[in-house]
Amino acid sequence: MSFYTSLSGLKSSQTEMSTISHNLANVGTNGFKKSRTEFADVIASSVAVNPTQMIGSGSVVQAIRQQFGQGGLIQNDSSLALAISGDGFFAVKTDLETNKVSFTRNGGFMVDADRYVVDGNGGHLQVYPVDGSGAVVATGLDSTVSLRLPEISGTPQATENVALSLNLSANAGIPSSNPVFTAANPYAFDRFNPATYNNSTQTTIYDAGGNAMTLTNYFVRETSGATSAWKVYSFVGDQQLGTDPANPAPIDLTFDANGVLTAPTTATQFGEFTPASSSTPQQISLDFGTATTQLPQAFSVASRTQDGAAVGKLEGLTVGDDGIVRATFSNGDSKALGKVVLANFANPQGLRQLGNSYWAPTGLSGDPTLGEPGVNGFGALMSGAIERSNVDITEELVNLIAAQRNFQANSKALDTASQISQTIFNIRS
Repeated sequence: MSFYTSLSGLKSSQTEMSTISHNLANVGTNGFKKSRTEFADVIASSVAVNPTQMIGSGSVVQAIRQQFGQGGLIQNDSSLALAISGDGFFAVKTDLETNKVSFTRNGGFMVDADRYVVDGNGGHLQVYPVDGSGAVVATGLDSTVSLRLPEISGTPQATENVALSLNLSANAGIPSSNPVFTAANPYAFDRFNPATYNNSTQTTIYDAGGNAMTLTNYFVRETSGATSAWKVYSFVGDQQLGTDPANPAPIDLTFDANGVLTAPTTATQFGEFTPASSSTPQQISLDFGTATTQLPQAFSVASRTQDGAAVGKLEGLTVGDDGIVRATFSNGDSKALGKVVLANFANPQGLRQLGNSYWAPTGLSGDPTLGEPGVNGFGALMSGAIERSNVDITEELVNLIAAQRNFQANSKALDTASQISQTIFNIRS
């Protein structure tokens, strides 16, 4: 019996060393949870045996229990690096065909080629769908969706109306009277020659696809005196705009002696043109309003407006303490994409390990209970951090030494039992 008793201790010690070795091997595995081996003694008894004379039959591995204590948190530059401080698991969809959902503490998420937020194994992070204000619109595991980042935001709108309010300097000279222009070099407006105009200004406008274009207005003083006249040449890219597209002409501005704009009194409607960045024709009206003046001060633009709109390109992503994932775009839009789902279990130690820091529920763990960060016992959600393994190397090495000593002691007992048996076999009558 002593042989089998020592053998059972030997097997138990070997199992403990294997468990500790597995813990040590995963010291650097994010979200890993260590395990502990628990033993029970084995007693063969009956009512006919005197309790004071019972001898045990060895040991047996009762359970290898997972320890879900908090692992250390390390900082990370990514806003999609998430960590749970406290209880809870992230829900990830590991098989899109079967909609299989697993649970993990490894929050090292990233964006894949299809703009889904995934972990290092390709599992899709699950979130609750939300409305524009960030309020959750559906709950339950079947209502969760895979978090996907949009490329753009907003609806493009072609510019139709541009309004400028500016001051043209009353002290400005007339370019045509500049001595640089001679009979051999006569005056003619040339947008590539600053000597042929007084001032210019640029306004960003948009085509039907939301692509940005530049409307450039060149201001040329024509006359001075009691009334003063200016010409305004307008270009979008290399195309000159005019009321007659076939023969575009500049807009005539006139001011009285007080510098008040007298003409035009309404917006100028340019003819239809097709931008180089789009195949859709569009028309633009330019309005100088009543605030445009000709005063002795330097040229300046007081206000500039246009009614076009571009689509916004994704520029940033944040995950709040409440789990709301919010995207920001180049056009100033901000959109809530979902709310990170946290799951917990009545008995986490009953979860089945799947590898890759994944767990699946079992009858021992109970069904997952879903919640939100920081609510009803769920842990706090931290962005820009990742939870490391909860393995303490020093503790595990001490346990490994103790397990090794147990193994050696049981091995010695086994060897002694074997020698005794050999001695008995060698006795000759």
